[in-house]
Amino acid sequence: MSDRDIVAETNTKIRTEFVHAGDLTFEVDMCGPIGNGGDRLAICLHGFPEHSFSWRYQLPLLARLGYRVWAPNQRGYGASSRPEGVANYHVDKLVEDVGLLYDASGAKELTILAHDWGAVIAWVFAIKQTRPLARLIIMNVPHPAAAAAQGRSLAQLKKSWYMFFFQIPWLPEKMLGHLAARGVGDAIVNSSCDPDMFPDDVLDVYRNNAARPGALTAMLNYYRALFRFKSLKEYGHPEIAKIETPTLMIWGEEDVALGKELTFNTDKFVNDLTLRYLPGVSHWVQQEAPDTVNAMVAAFLTGEEVPEAGNP
Repeated sequence: MSDRDIVAETNTKIRTEFVHAGDLTFEVDMCGPIGNGGDRLAICLHGFPEHSFSWRYQLPLLARLGYRVWAPNQRGYGASSRPEGVANYHVDKLVEDVGLLYDASGAKELTILAHDWGAVIAWVFAIKQTRPLARLIIMNVPHPAAAAAQGRSLAQLKKSWYMFFFQIPWLPEKMLGHLAARGVGDAIVNSSCDPDMFPDDVLDVYRNNAARPGALTAMLNYYRALFRFKSLKEYGHPEIAKIETPTLMIWGEEDVALGKELTFNTDKFVNDLTLRYLPGVSHWVQQEAPDTVNAMVAAFLTGEEVPEAGNP
């Protein structure tokens, strides 16, 4: 093996480090150049009830494309700081975490990949222009203004029942945390289209993450803060919601929680939008269809035509 091959293998191996950003400490899965090498940083933001592990298929790809890659466990998740109180999970605090992580990296260019709750944070990050953003890749969460424009249909309200359930004190924690957080693993695999992609060793990562003391309350506080403070309302206003950042939006069409119609008219709010649908794929896109997602991501980041699902 040549020195070049050894460096390449080292750069694509996932390692975990702790990063201090603001008043918090984040557990971060990393790929790419070690230390502060590499001017281009890709930050991958996970969703609920997940973990940085959800980006395991994308980190090596991004490293091969020349990025230094960070996938943090966001506040409340994994071994990252877990502040108490609903107010500490206001979306503005979550967005600022990303900005502070970028500052801590010393990088000169930022790209964000984001799924589920991570995508909520990424949309707001881009709308607020929290830091300069080179590229944005969103998976299975609508732009706040596009979602607001669709209104609250009965069908979508039915799909979003869990968000209302999460507002109840202690009961959601009890149900999801029962039997070593078995409910967390069940929620993922039972809503997937390809359960074979979520064997027990994968689900155990999410179960163990949720079973940490205080973790489920922190994770649910994202939803509680969303309702209590109406923290997305202003970002859904058409006059301030425009994004200039080149954006790729990838959407699994079999999402049981978010209807495809929520993506309609996204181009009214994102001036440089590439939208790709994945038929037969669930909400958990980057884990359930990693080859398809990675091909789309690679094309987008290298300036090539982003393939449609099913096309090489």
